[in-house]
Amino acid sequence: MSEQKPEFSRVRRKKQNNKANKLLNWMIAIVVLLIVLVGVKILTSDSTPDKEQAAVSENASDNELNDDEDSADVNSNNDASVSDEEDSSEEGTVNDKDDDEDKDKENDKEKDKDKDKDEDKESDKEGTVTYSASEDSVVDETMTNTSWEPIGTSQSGNHVSQYDGASADWQEKQQALAYATGMSQDEMIFWKIKNGGSPQKSIGIVSSKDKSKKFRVYLEWVDGEGWKPTQMDILNTLDFKY
Repeated sequence: MSEQKPEFSRVRRKKQNNKANKLLNWMIAIVVLLIVLVGVKILTSDSTPDKEQAAVSENASDNELNDDEDSADVNSNNDASVSDEEDSSEEGTVNDKDDDEDKDKENDKEKDKDKDKDEDKESDKEGTVTYSASEDSVVDETMTNTSWEPIGTSQSGNHVSQYDGASADWQEKQQALAYATGMSQDEMIFWKIKNGGSPQKSIGIVSSKDKSKKFRVYLEWVDGEGWKPTQMDILNTLDFKY
């Protein structure tokens, strides 16, 4: 077996070392390259979600703004609608008040008309009472009443005035005297019923039972309707010729 020279062994070791160093450098370079690629990928992947998230956020913001604008528009429209409804309601209320006031005025007018009619009827019913002085010493004053009417009659045919104290004509004379004085026959004293100057006229002298009220009543016959008072003297005494 031949022995190797020391110089040759060193050269050989040196070559082997150079190969090992190159291989190591290549491996280091590969590792570094891989690290760089992985880093770039990580950075790229990290930036993409951020952009996407930013885009999503931006879109969300835009949508929110749009929603807010839409909401504002809706609210504005709702406010406008509410305002219109309020205006319409207020206008309707005002119109209703005006209508009610008009109706009240019309009702008041109708009531006034009815009241006037009732007053006219009452006035017609009560008539106009007129008092006048008299030259007769036994008379305080003379009165007439336009509301006096014939009292009605049960008699028919040709009327004949009766002073017999019992006939229908006599009784109707008493009714007419009570009607003129406003007293009932039970409250009255019939002092005298006599002819009034013609067949169809009569005069009655009457008083209350206590003689505090004293009257001379003039009657006139109305065909088919009975005796009607035409004048009444308010007496101050019963001491005179009648």
